[in-house]
Amino acid sequence: MKRNRFFLAAIFIAIFHCVYSQSKKSQYQISSFPGFNASFSSNKPLGPDWIHAAAFYEIYPQSFKDTNGDGIGDLKGIISKLDYVKSLGVDAIWLNPFYVSPFRDAGYDVSDYYHVDKRYGSDQDAKDLFRIAKEKGLRVIIDFVPGHTSIDHPWFKASCSTTPNKYSNWYIWTNGTWFNDDYKFKENFIQGYCERDGNFMTNFFWHQPALNYGFGNPDPNQPWQLAVNHPDVMALRTEMKNIMRHWLNMGCSGFRVDMAGSLVKNDPNGNIKYFWQDVRQMIDSEYPDAFLISEWSLPTAAVKAGFHADFMHWFEGYPDLFSLPNSFFRSKGEGNICNFLYNYMKQYEETKNNGYISLPVGNHDVMRVCNLSRDQRDLEIIQVFAFTMPNIPFIYYGDEIGMSQLDIKTGKEGAYGTRAGARTPMQWDGGLNHGFSEANSSQLYLPMDTISSAPSVSKEQTNPKSLLTFVRKLVQIHKTESALSNYAAFIPVYAVENRYPFVFLRIQGDSKILVVLNPSNQFTEATINGTISGKRRLLLGTMPKWTIHNDQTTLIVEPKSFAIVKIRSN
Repeated sequence: MKRNRFFLAAIFIAIFHCVYSQSKKSQYQISSFPGFNASFSSNKPLGPDWIHAAAFYEIYPQSFKDTNGDGIGDLKGIISKLDYVKSLGVDAIWLNPFYVSPFRDAGYDVSDYYHVDKRYGSDQDAKDLFRIAKEKGLRVIIDFVPGHTSIDHPWFKASCSTTPNKYSNWYIWTNGTWFNDDYKFKENFIQGYCERDGNFMTNFFWHQPALNYGFGNPDPNQPWQLAVNHPDVMALRTEMKNIMRHWLNMGCSGFRVDMAGSLVKNDPNGNIKYFWQDVRQMIDSEYPDAFLISEWSLPTAAVKAGFHADFMHWFEGYPDLFSLPNSFFRSKGEGNICNFLYNYMKQYEETKNNGYISLPVGNHDVMRVCNLSRDQRDLEIIQVFAFTMPNIPFIYYGDEIGMSQLDIKTGKEGAYGTRAGARTPMQWDGGLNHGFSEANSSQLYLPMDTISSAPSVSKEQTNPKSLLTFVRKLVQIHKTESALSNYAAFIPVYAVENRYPFVFLRIQGDSKILVVLNPSNQFTEATINGTISGKRRLLLGTMPKWTIHNDQTTLIVEPKSFAIVKIRSN
């Protein structure tokens, strides 16, 4: 009976108003989402067992650890720091590209998918990394870039030939240099590049020609637009699967797929899903322990296409969390959690039984969360969000020690805008170049933080009050509490437009955890319809003042505070 009373109470507290609209005129109730009042225990989505409570650590290889003194990180450097990565409590590493490349886009411009670029080491170093990591209980997934190559790739060079060959249609070329007058997308092509009478389509920067996965709806007036089942398109797809097999056979444990939804062009019916479903079938039958996560930012599409998870960071509402001056996770308290929740909940409800959403708080493409005067408590609250929401959490290297977003203006290797300032070398200690490299500072991949108070692993390693110590505790709680597993049920209980705090419940079986987040620098109050009764134990943070009166629960929450509270039935 006590358990039933708790579940009834949980239904009541789940009824709250989360107001969202661009016009600020309409109201949206989270409780009206389909399936909101479904079973509180969620089933594990299909996939390898290790991902269901897993946490990842992203390593940007050129910035992590240099062992040969050239100022650029390498694979042996990563191997030398695996014990440190393991000490964080994470289960796996996401490694950004290490393939042969001219590095106009930091390795996302591949010129040989089958080999490690010499600046990082050798193919044997990659094998050693995968093997040694597994011996230490860590898996390594690697970036896979299927949508484009470098112009230096032998495939592309062959496709430039005026003589038709195997690779002529592996890239998207028009059938003449002069565009038809009715073609609207001329800006997506490079014109007059070589002797071939045609123009090639780009997929990102000008030097990254788009590989040809066909057109979902080919324009009959543009005969160069191949159908998705054209033999040359199918040959390319087979080659991409063989590349994946190559690295899985080498020992990696899966892939983060770059721009996964961009492959098929003019694709209103989502034909790209058939390719990824074919890849997933291969993974399930040949490599069932491997993990696939996409950079798609549309989990409903990515999960249906066969991915185990999708990064949901290029979507409306994400900047409202961290990067804008009025983001929710800023202490001045001017944010709106509902801008994020409105989009997130729609995706979550449609994917929660079939795959995962990942909400990275930082990575190589966005500003570090330590920016605009955030202090340690601000960073702690952000990491609590990352590790208590239903998602697969990722730590971006250096965020666990509070590395700052640096003001670096350079387009080095495609690091335009704020990207360079988030890709600076890892800060290990107080020695030369913070222990990253023995090279002269002028040779470093990117400049380092030179202020005397710059954080480092050695400063924080044994400090019980450091951010590093905090992150380790948080990862451990995520690992040991079943209600914080990546698939445990998620019920927002207080989220009001332009108001703080944000309060939500995670439940898995008999395990129940309430999370309270108040990033603002003011005391805040949450009045919730229903009673949250039971024994309460604070796992981490500051316990709110808790009162229950007239079937309402009121939480008074201290400024810039959070609470992870385990609740047991009376």
